[in-house]
This record gives sequence, C-alpha cells and structure tokens, in this order.
Amino acid sequence: MNAPVTRPAARRIAGDAEAIETAIVLAAQFAPGAAQRDRDRILPWAEVEAFSASGLWAITVPRSFDGPALSNVTLARVIALIAAADGSLGQIPQNHFAVLEALRLHGTPDQQDFFFRRVLAGDRMGNATAEPGDKRPKDHATSLHRTAGRLRLQGRKLYSTGALFAHWVPVSATDEAGAHVTVFVPRGAPGLTIVDDWSSFGQRTTASGTVIIEDVAVEPLWVLRRAQAGAPVDTGNAVSQLVHTAIDLGIARAAIDDTLHFFRVLAHPARGSGVAMPTDDPLALREIGALTLQYHAAEALVERAGRLVDAAQASTAPTDAAAALIAVVEAKIVTTEIALAATNKLFELAGTQSTLLEHGLDRHWRNARTHTLHDGVRWKYHALGEFVLNGRLCDPWTLGHPYTPTLG
Repeated sequence: MNAPVTRPAARRIAGDAEAIETAIVLAAQFAPGAAQRDRDRILPWAEVEAFSASGLWAITVPRSFDGPALSNVTLARVIALIAAADGSLGQIPQNHFAVLEALRLHGTPDQQDFFFRRVLAGDRMGNATAEPGDKRPKDHATSLHRTAGRLRLQGRKLYSTGALFAHWVPVSATDEAGAHVTVFVPRGAPGLTIVDDWSSFGQRTTASGTVIIEDVAVEPLWVLRRAQAGAPVDTGNAVSQLVHTAIDLGIARAAIDDTLHFFRVLAHPARGSGVAMPTDDPLALREIGALTLQYHAAEALVERAGRLVDAAQASTAPTDAAAALIAVVEAKIVTTEIALAATNKLFELAGTQSTLLEHGLDRHWRNARTHTLHDGVRWKYHALGEFVLNGRLCDPWTLGHPYTPTLG
C-alpha cells in the first residue's frame, strides 16, 4: 500500500470568491460518481488529485509565505460544498488543514518556510494521530527516540484519514522527555506502511486505515513541538473541529437536496393525506420546513464560528481563542443534529423508491452516522455548559483552564 503518489502542479487561488467558485465547479465534477465510489469502494485517487491541484488545499497558507491566507469562513464553505458532493472527499483533507494551523502556531521559521511552500506546490498532509484505546496525546505509545545519534520513530496508528493519499504523514508521538510532538514522515519513507483496512459502513472511501511505523529515520526539521497541555488556548483545535462541522453540514445539504428531488419526482401521496400530489401534503411540508430551518441555523452557526476563528487568529488574547472554540462547539452540536435528522427524514419523506440500491441514498445516512461519531456530541453540550456557567474550557490541550465566558 506504499505506492508513490503523484503531485500535479497546484494552481494559486487569489481570493475567497475564486475559492468558492472553484469548489462549486469541483463539486459538480465529483457528485456524479459519488454513489458508485461508495457502493464499490472505489478510492477517489483522481478526485483527490484534482482537488489538491485546484489550489484549494493551500488556501490557509499565510501571506508571509506567499499563500492566500483565506478566511475560515471560506474554508468551511469549501469543505461543505465538497462534502455535499461526496462526504468522503470532504473529510480527506480535514487533518491537512489542522496541520497547517499547527504549523502556523507552533512551527519554527524553517519548518514553516519548508512545509508551507511544499503545500503551495501541491503537497498533501495526511493523518496518523489516533491510537488503539483512544489514548490522549500524552499517553501515546508511538515514540520518537534517538539511536546512534539519529532520530527514529516507532509506533502504530489507526483512523488515519488521508494518509494513503498524502505526500507527508504527520504522526503524533511522545519524545524521550515525555513531550507530545508531531513528526512529518515522507510518504515513501522506509519503514512506513499504510494499510487500507478501513471497513466502516460509512465514509467508505476516506481510506482511514492503519499506519505502521517501524524504525523510521527522522530529520529534525520534521519534528513539530506543540505547546503542552495547560498552555493558553489557541486556535488549533478550533480550526480542526470547524472542518468537521463543515463536513456534516455538507452531508446534510446533500440529503436535503435528494429529499426534495425525490419528493417532487418519485414520491407518492401518503395514505390518508387526501391530496393528489405529495407536494401538497401539509404534514410533509411541515417536515421539510423544519429541516430547512434547522439546516439554515446550522449553516449560520458554522459561518459565525468561522468568523470568530478568523478574529481569534488575528488576536493575541486567549479569551478570543476560547470564544472561537466554544462557537465551534455550538456549530458541531447543530451540524451533528441536522446531518442525522436530514439523512433519516430523506427516506420517510421520499418514500420506498428512495431505498433502491441504484440510487445509493443510504450513503448519506451511513456517512452522517459514521462521521458524527468522530467526536461525541454529548460532550459538546457539557463543554458548552461548563464554559458558560463556570468559565472552564474543556479543550484537550487546556483542560480546566479558566476563562471569563462571553456570549457575544
């Protein structure tokens, strides 16, 4: 599974409007084959190449490194558009953007110059973060150690979304001092094995399989040292989670669009409704109205979260970063709920025709159910209440750090 990946020269996107228009064009290209890719588990190699070559994977690179530094509002809109076309494609670059934010926050000047320029040229970042047992970063068994004067990396990861398609695989590890680090491993490095063993019933083509790291030689430039737990909050987790909200929002949009299409074209009036056309069914109209309202509320909260992340990135105040993270928590709650509601209501409203295998509409529910498990929403309610009532932030990097809550 370690065949080399290609890297077409990437375009340079100049502004927010160009990024949105590019995402709209790509989404129209990706959508027609999404059901078949899901049904037959065809990994989207060509689509990933087109996606990154479009320049969209570089839109958050800072201007100081010749990047466009587009807003997080735009980032979320781009991801939502792609996820509406294909939920798996929307998720594949999630960790890529999280890593770019980590580099912006914690990278040395040399690291930033090297990796940001590689991304502008078309390089993709993968993901090798999670470990069996869902360990926290400080408890990771994956280790970075020095042998005969050379840094070496050893470990095993799972849920490695994007690694199979990546040029660099960022690996979470613990160094000899017990500090958490992220190690950027080149895709073809000896000792790095990426196993395509992802067998979930949803998000089937993210290739979120296993990464095995066996005595991989590491250059010092590839080791990113983050602030440790207990440090003031920053925007790293907010950007990462914002992308997740956009994925769920896109999946919900796809389900609602398919509901409307099938309801207009193939559905039958409900028995007992007394109407000749299903579009005149008052109970169905109520349900569609409720879904639309819930979707627009989720969309607005994602945009608000993006604006607050933008503001926090331009600020040095930890309170602004805390407010951004809580805004993303709110968005994550409502995008989870609309993704599950819309993908479930699709079948109730569109009727029996919508369950036929040839349409592949079950992928929306499977995708939503799988992706929303990424970060349990029940704890998002807890985090929101803890912040608002007690001023404590339940961020994994700043657990229990006190902040004065603001509800702006």
